[in-house]
Parts: sequence; structure tokens; C-alpha cells
Amino acid sequence: MAIKFSDDLVPPSDLKINPGKVVVHVAQTHRPTLLTSGGRGVAVVPSIDGFEAAEEERAFMRAVVAGLNDPESGGEMSLKEAKARLGL
Repeated sequence: MAIKFSDDLVPPSDLKINPGKVVVHVAQTHRPTLLTSGGRGVAVVPSIDGFEAAEEERAFMRAVVAGLNDPESGGEMSLKEAKARLGL
């Protein structure tokens, strides 16, 4: 889902004239579109699939970090306890 700068840049004039074009482009390509102003990127319009995948990845990484920090705070359990808790 990498941005193709040659295809995924939208200047403000295009956005003002035909905002639906940006929505259709994002929906068809499933790539984020970079909105520019004065030749610089100012915002990104992601596809819903890309946005949801990124949110799931962030939630997973937060859970991993919390799990890694848990033993340091005394939140350890034995393998037997973990299996029982998970119904295994």
C-alpha cells in the first residue's frame, strides 16, 4: 500500500473542483492520497481498509508492549494458570 507519488498527489485546486475524484481514487487504488499545498504535503486521505489495518496493528502493538511490561509490575502467571484462563 505504498504511495505512488506520481499518481497519489492531489493539489488543493483538484480537491476544490472535484472532491469526489479523490474519494474514487482512494477507493479504487486502496492507497493513501497525499493532499498538497504550495508543493508540500499537508494531509493524507487513507483508504478505509488501510486505516482499519493500521488501527488493528497499533492496537496489537499496544497489547504487546503492555504484555512485555506486565511481568515488571508483578503480573506474572504460570503456564498452567494461563492455559486454565484461556480454556486450553
